[in-house]
Amino acid sequence: MNEEKKIRVISFTKQGSRLNREIGKKLTEIGYRCSCYTVERFADKNERELCLAPLPEKEKRSAWIGQYWGKEAFLFIGASGIAVRLIAPWVKDKFTDSPVLVMDERAEYVIPLLSGHVGGAVEIAREIAGSVGAKPVITTATDVEQVFAVDVFAADNRLRIGNRTTAKQISAALLDGKCVGFYAEYPWQGTFPDRLRLCGSKSELEAFAKRQGFGIWVSGKKEACPAGILQLIPQNLAVGIGCRRGTEEAAIESGLREILEEHGCRMEQIAAIASIHLKQDEPGLIGLAEKLHVPFRCYSAEELMKTGEVEESSEFVRSVTGVDNVCERAVRACAPDGKPVFGKNRRKGMTAAAVEREKVLRFR
Repeated sequence: MNEEKKIRVISFTKQGSRLNREIGKKLTEIGYRCSCYTVERFADKNERELCLAPLPEKEKRSAWIGQYWGKEAFLFIGASGIAVRLIAPWVKDKFTDSPVLVMDERAEYVIPLLSGHVGGAVEIAREIAGSVGAKPVITTATDVEQVFAVDVFAADNRLRIGNRTTAKQISAALLDGKCVGFYAEYPWQGTFPDRLRLCGSKSELEAFAKRQGFGIWVSGKKEACPAGILQLIPQNLAVGIGCRRGTEEAAIESGLREILEEHGCRMEQIAAIASIHLKQDEPGLIGLAEKLHVPFRCYSAEELMKTGEVEESSEFVRSVTGVDNVCERAVRACAPDGKPVFGKNRRKGMTAAAVEREKVLRFR
């Protein structure tokens, strides 16, 4: 259920294009899906293992970047001003922006410009620096001061940030030397940060926040958060969905939301959507996965029938799809070690089932 790491590496000169190819190769080796681009005269004329494709014409480059904005990371090899001008129309906020980095063509420095924590640009910079011997230039305050960063913790642990304003206030409080309460409904590992205060229950956390100002609560429960408390919502649900051909995205989303709420779950907890190969081009499912920024996994009928017994079996569904229960089998294929949350539930035009993956929080 891990999301694929995608990055577009862009260069403009002969030397930059040599570095482009080197970085593309090394990032591919450590698990990135790299697409490498350069200006027409330095692009590859023939197919090769790692191809440097030609960039669009100059006046079309910003619009081209917009097609992938918020979906992929960008590394520009060259002047930071070029990068800034190309991305400017698309910049919104750190929660939705693409990670953007710049690097000089001699590979001396790599600088994360945007989405350093939430998007992972700081981590990407360190990985690139380690692979080519460059120096990462990190300017984010929590990194410089070596203070716990709630957005980094959320990104590391696949947690949704419940309230962005409160998250910013907590970061500011920590940088000011203040303590913040912490309570999680999941086990944790690693070194507990100095400026967090561990609480044993939500009520203890609320009391601490009332006295000291802020608290962090890690939970998937749909409950009100008092002022000053930030809920971090774990992405620990895999959802299997079956639907009639042509069911609209809005209908699938509405039905799924109702089912999840009936079982005490939330849409923000979804980490992956799964279905059968027959649905791999279903616009409603593809659109919902893109909206939630989660992968959409599809499996063959043969793979699904190997997932063991299901709560409900339908011969009609088998006659149409080749399997007796699409949603339950798909979610088991996607997360075989998951704990069942609910089996096949129906809404108009769709069915859904969900499992919960074990969650262990990790501090760096």
